[in-house]
Order: sequence, then structure tokens, then C-alpha cells
Amino acid sequence: MRRRTAIAAAGAAAVGAAAATATTAAFAGGRPRPSGTGFVRGADISGLIKNEDFGAVYRRADGRRGDAIKILAESGLNCIRAKVWVDPADGYNTKTQVVELGRRAKKAGMDLLVDFHYSDTWADPGKQYKPAAWEGLSFADLKTAVYEHTADVLGALKSAGVKPGLVQVGNETNGGFIWPDGRWDQLEQMAGLLTAGCDAVADVLPGAQKILHLAEGGNSGAFQWFFDNAVANGVPFDAIGASFYPYWHGELSGLAANLDDLATRYGKPLYVVETAYPFTTEDSDGFGNIMTDPEPVPGYPSSPEHQSYWIEAIADVVKAVPNGLGKGLFWWEATWTAVAGAGWDPADPSSGNGWENQALFDFDDRALPGLRTLGGL
Repeated sequence: MRRRTAIAAAGAAAVGAAAATATTAAFAGGRPRPSGTGFVRGADISGLIKNEDFGAVYRRADGRRGDAIKILAESGLNCIRAKVWVDPADGYNTKTQVVELGRRAKKAGMDLLVDFHYSDTWADPGKQYKPAAWEGLSFADLKTAVYEHTADVLGALKSAGVKPGLVQVGNETNGGFIWPDGRWDQLEQMAGLLTAGCDAVADVLPGAQKILHLAEGGNSGAFQWFFDNAVANGVPFDAIGASFYPYWHGELSGLAANLDDLATRYGKPLYVVETAYPFTTEDSDGFGNIMTDPEPVPGYPSSPEHQSYWIEAIADVVKAVPNGLGKGLFWWEATWTAVAGAGWDPADPSSGNGWENQALFDFDDRALPGLRTLGGL
């Protein structure tokens, strides 16, 4: 009773007492709620192929081994997300792997969100490194490179019989992207580069939604500044994506307020394209985990059960966005279990995985309850 009271109290502070009560009740019997129609229930699995190449295996909750993407689909997920780097040191997260993941997703009956980083490595608010091959290009040629890279990847997917419904132009671009040319202090150039990517999407896959994506999903000021500038400079985007990690980005009430404001202000579909939560504080590869707090959010200890509760709580926020504009939720790197050789740094084969305690598969390779929860939204 004390645990459920704590969960209800934490949820009430963020999404209201009714939502918290529904969340607790929905899982009292260990079953996810029936899937809603039209809501994107997704997982970023960008690291899957590298993990598989280094020996990772995946099992259903009952221990039966299977293909990870099939397990996701069986659990009720309807979309995967995969990032694209330009020329990474390890050769992963390129057009080759995105096409393979796209084929497998389509075969399993799922859609694909393509996440363009426009870098050779991780792109986020703190770093947006220009691809080495694009160094020294004039700004006009840089726009051409963005267009051609985007069109090339999407064209390869189209040729493979895969037409992604969602395409993300840039990753966590709070301070712009492809620095320094598209940095926050070069707003017109930033808009020009974003437009080049969006134009490529429109030309190759006219039916796909073009998403612009920021981190810090509870930071309304950052989103308003960015999207006001995007609108003022004529960037032809269709939807807005947000990252929201509660241990970094604040309370769910902040996310709810920001999403509600975005829906009213811009009238665009909204997606939380990244979130996660730990199912344990333990480590399985000897490489320190990013999140080790035994209770990152008050009332939500790091456990499989509360990982499930977190999925429900954030989904309730997205689904409550006005005018039905809250369209979906993606778990970040759901299949990134710890395997030697498949670490975070593409330039360092000895690097480890600091995320395995936030995957949706446990240290015995079994699907966690949260996977079924996500698929049942």
C-alpha cells in the first residue's frame, strides 16, 4: 500500500490524480491496457545490429530466444527509430544498417522513424560536430551535402521497399546543428540547413512527416525560441519531437505544460522521441552506468515494476495533449544490452555500455515487463 500511495502521489503532481490512479490500477493485475489506435508505440534500436554482430541474444519474457525486432512487434510496438551517422569510425549507424533495420521492421509489420544526426558521431545539445567529409565546404555546398545525404539514405530505403512514415531532421538541435555553420548564433543559416533536409524528405518521401527534435522536453522557453525562429525563417517542418528524461529534464508537469503550449502555439503533431528509466541500479559490463540513483524520481524506485509505471505516466501526458496532437512515445535504445565490443564510442572498440540498466531487456537477455507495457499503450 505504501508503494502504491507513493506512485499515486508522484503521478498526481505531474499528470493529475486521476491519471495516477489509472496508472496504478492498470498494472495491478500485471497486464498492459489495450492498445490505442493511431498512437505510435516505438523504440529506438539504433545499436541493435552492432550488438547482434558482437554476440547479443534476445529472449522473450518466458526465456525463449528470438529475433529482437520480432519480440518488439509481438509485444505490441508499431514503430522503430534508427539514427544515421555520415561516416562513423566503426561503420555502424550508416545507410546500410538503417536499410537493414527498416526491412526487418517492415517484415514485422512496423513503421520506421529515421533519425538524421548529420555528424560522424553523437549529436546532442552539447555537441553537433560537422562530418569530416563536409569540412571546408562553402555554405551553399554544405546545404547541398545535407540535401544529398538525406535523399541518399531515404532513396535507399525507398528502393528497398521501405517508406518511413517519420523522418527526423537533426537530433536534439537545441543549439542548432552542424556547428559552426548552423549554430544558435547563425539562425538564418541554421534554418537553411534544416530546410535542405526537409526538402529532401519532401522530394523523396512526400508522405513522411518531417520532425524537428529538441532535448529538455520540459523547457518551454527553449522550444518556443527554437520553433518561433524555425517558423519565422520558413522551415517546412510537419511535427515536433522532444526528449524527456526525468532525472535530467525535470518533472512531468513541465513536460505536460510544454507539450500543451506547443500544441496551442504551432498546431503540429507532437512526439516524445526519447525517454527511458532504469530497471535496476546494477551494472553488467564493468563500465559505469549513466544513471545509478536508486530512486531517480520520487516514488519511482529503479525496478522493472516502476520502469513500467514510468512508461504509463509519460504516455498519459502525451495522450492528454490538446486536440489529439500527442501522437507517440519512443523508448531510447531499448535493445542496447551490454556486449563486449558494442560500446558507446564508435572510435574506441574497448568502450562500454552505460545504458544497459535502462534497456527493455534484462541482464539475462529477457524482455522486461516494460516492453509489454509500451506495446499496450
